Amino acid sequence: MAIPAVPKRKSPKRRSEHFIHKFYKNPKTPFAFALLLADAVLTALIIAYVPYTKIDWDAYMSQVDGFIEGERDYSNLKGDTGPLVYPAGFLYVYSAIQYVTGGQVYPAQILFGFLYIVNLGIMLFIYVKTDVVPWWALTLLSLSKRLHSIFVLRLFNDCFAMTLLHLSMVPLLYQKWHLGLIVFSAAVSVKMNVLLFAPSLFLLMLKGMGIMGVISALTGAALVQIVLGLPFLWSYPIAYLSNAFNLGRVFIHFWSVNFKFVPEPIFVSKKFAVILLFAHLGLLTLFAHYRWCKHEGGLVSFLRSRFLQNQLETFPPNKTHNSISGLQLLKREHIVTTMFTGNFIGIVCARSLHYQFYSWYVCSLPYLLWRTSFPNIVRVLLFAGVEVCWNVFPSNVYSSMALLCLHVLILWGLWKTPSEYPYQNHRLKKTK
Repeated sequence: MAIPAVPKRKSPKRRSEHFIHKFYKNPKTPFAFALLLADAVLTALIIAYVPYTKIDWDAYMSQVDGFIEGERDYSNLKGDTGPLVYPAGFLYVYSAIQYVTGGQVYPAQILFGFLYIVNLGIMLFIYVKTDVVPWWALTLLSLSKRLHSIFVLRLFNDCFAMTLLHLSMVPLLYQKWHLGLIVFSAAVSVKMNVLLFAPSLFLLMLKGMGIMGVISALTGAALVQIVLGLPFLWSYPIAYLSNAFNLGRVFIHFWSVNFKFVPEPIFVSKKFAVILLFAHLGLLTLFAHYRWCKHEGGLVSFLRSRFLQNQLETFPPNKTHNSISGLQLLKREHIVTTMFTGNFIGIVCARSLHYQFYSWYVCSLPYLLWRTSFPNIVRVLLFAGVEVCWNVFPSNVYSSMALLCLHVLILWGLWKTPSEYPYQNHRLKKTK
């Protein structure tokens, strides 16, 4: 009877050589882990040695106190910065923070430090899973002084909203549209800026699911909003809807980082807001038609095909249901590029960007820059230029104008880059 050969164990030298070979072949994953660890140390040092700046924390706690004491009229939930203007998810999140930290700043900073690392981990996962940004450029995700400040020195609700938004993109990478939209809706419930991603997400869902799938996913997202807002919708629905989902707010000109060069009377005027709104919608339409739906024949052709497909699925020509569906699996790079670009268009056209709003898009900047055809040195300089503009305090005419020029240049680079085929393969899926 033959004795089975015992497999030889690799020597330590062989194992180290194997690791080095794997690192050179795909260094992104080990580098991402090292970057995550290094940034965790940096964040801990910032919390320990850099003074906290009080801005909105006391107002958040005052609003939470009113909610915990039983107040359900949104118009009566106020702080020293004014009335509560965020949806109900904000109250649940900060009520939990108050319970854990006792309303104290230092424990909250530690909590937000963990949140920062979680957000960075999610972004590194997205970057590693998409073949766009080289491994060394992942460092840019950890180099923003302003982002560290927003998380651990300011404790803004933007941090939770954007972490949830980035988390929602993980199931989207795996075409789990319903789950992704539920998490997306949770992010909206913390702060409405997340809706800047909505047009791109809607288009991607039409590509990935078709009309009936989009309706069912939107229904799930709406249920999230209803459940979270139910205590307020049941008691004072008008006060809740008008305060939590107020799209007509006008921000103070002094605190704006962009369009500071526009005179204040024009800045706060409705005419300027309408011009920016049309610019936003126009840019979204142009990108959707000529970039995101180019391989489907343009936006109009794509929408027509989806409505036709919906009719065929609703009224099939035969009862065997073996008709060919136009749905295909989307490339992860297409999903991330479309989401980030749609949000960036909203940033470019935003009338006012306060300092905490930088968190809305800074994590996507390296990805967007590597979707352009600019040389690497130009990409790095553009990132550095945007970061410098956001660290000028208070912002002025020159920093504001420079920021707008940098934004427009990045957007032009995205526009000039040829549109890649968005699907994983050319074969159509059959529906059973």
